[in-house]
Amino acid sequence: MIREAKHKMSEERLEQLKSELHFLQTVREKEIAQQIKEARSFGDLSENAEYDEAKTEQGKLYSKIAEIKNLIDNAEIVVATVATDSVGMGSKVTVKDLEDGAEEIYEIVGSQEADPAMSRISDDSPFGRGLMERRVGDIIEIEAPIGVLKFQVLKIS
Repeated sequence: MIREAKHKMSEERLEQLKSELHFLQTVREKEIAQQIKEARSFGDLSENAEYDEAKTEQGKLYSKIAEIKNLIDNAEIVVATVATDSVGMGSKVTVKDLEDGAEEIYEIVGSQEADPAMSRISDDSPFGRGLMERRVGDIIEIEAPIGVLKFQVLKIS
C-alpha cells in the first residue's frame, strides 16, 4: 500500500479546510444539483450546453472535495516553535540579502499555508529548508535559477 505524504499545517488551517469541505458538501453540492435539474428540464441532453456546463462544474466540485479530504486525512499538525535561538516552524526570520542589502521578514509555515506574497514561506521550499535550524548571524546560500543567493539571518522571533 502506498503511503500518502503528510501535509504540514497549523490547527487553524485544518479547521479552515474542514469548514470549506462542509460548505462544498452541503451548500455548493446542492446548488450544482439544482443547476443540473434545471438544465435537464430544457430537453435533449445531447445538445444542452447548460447541462454540459453543470456536469463539468459537478466534476470540478467532486475533484475539489477529494483534494480537501486528502489534505485533511493526511494533515500533520505542526506547532509553532517558541525558541528564538534557531529557526523552526512558525519562526519569523529577518534576513539581509548580501547582494543588495535589502532586509526582509519571512514566516516559516507548512506547505499548505505558504503564501510568498505575504512573506509566508514553506519549510519545504529551497529558501525555507535553507533557513531551518539556522541561528542569528548565519549566512545561507540558496541555489536559484538566477544563481546562488546569499542571505544573513539578522533576527529570529
